[in-house]
Amino acid sequence: MLYLYTDSWMVTNALWGWLQQWKQSNWQHRGKPIWAAELWQDIAAWLEKLVVKVRHVDAHIPKSRATEEHQNNQQVDQAAKTEVAEMIDLDWQHKGELFIARWAHDTSGHQGRDATYRWCCDRGVDLSMEAISQIIHECETCAAIKQAKRVQPLWYGGRWLKYKYGEAWQIDYITLPQTRQGKCYVFTMVEATTGWLETYPVPHATAQNTILGLKKQVLWRHGTPERIESDNGTHFRNNLIDTWAKEHGIEWVYHIPYHAPASGKIK
Repeated sequence: MLYLYTDSWMVTNALWGWLQQWKQSNWQHRGKPIWAAELWQDIAAWLEKLVVKVRHVDAHIPKSRATEEHQNNQQVDQAAKTEVAEMIDLDWQHKGELFIARWAHDTSGHQGRDATYRWCCDRGVDLSMEAISQIIHECETCAAIKQAKRVQPLWYGGRWLKYKYGEAWQIDYITLPQTRQGKCYVFTMVEATTGWLETYPVPHATAQNTILGLKKQVLWRHGTPERIESDNGTHFRNNLIDTWAKEHGIEWVYHIPYHAPASGKIK
């Protein structure tokens, strides 16, 4: 299944029902051929093999009201303006594939080549292994994550022996040079019993991004934990985090300031 977001009412209405009407009327509307009929015929044939859910996103929304969908839509609009200019004398098809691969790799959480490829296949995104490999090789965030994974976690005191896999996590933020997507922080989550690392790049270290990162990288992949440990940063210690943790039955423990052994795994 493919979830499609667009600010074009033409595309939205076509996928909601016009496409079927056009097909029944031999790709005409009021006796005249519809615009780009061959393209819509290709799309109709494609939809016979794939279920598509389409949602309209309003364009030009003020930043104060913009949701993640609106922000993503603005990025697509900007890419459409810049990428075409860069493709004029180049291999436009290859550059287009790289642009989609970069989006897929970022959206899927900076996974490896095979995992990113499976993520694309599950969503009907047609990308080659070559394009995915190139994007991962050039990814600044992945380079920083690989460097972080080389640091061995501290194993001490057997304090995690009572927990099963996925029940206890330590979390923190690290800073990076700003990426093309405007992200300069990586929310890092370490599974306490194994040292398994999950990461979630974000533009700002906030309580909202903390909760979103935990949902996507921990709860949805490993289940709801019993215990989360963090430092006393404002992105961790606030009413929003307290309420969310209580709603999910999570014990949230704050480290003793300037006491390295308490936060050994994540550091």
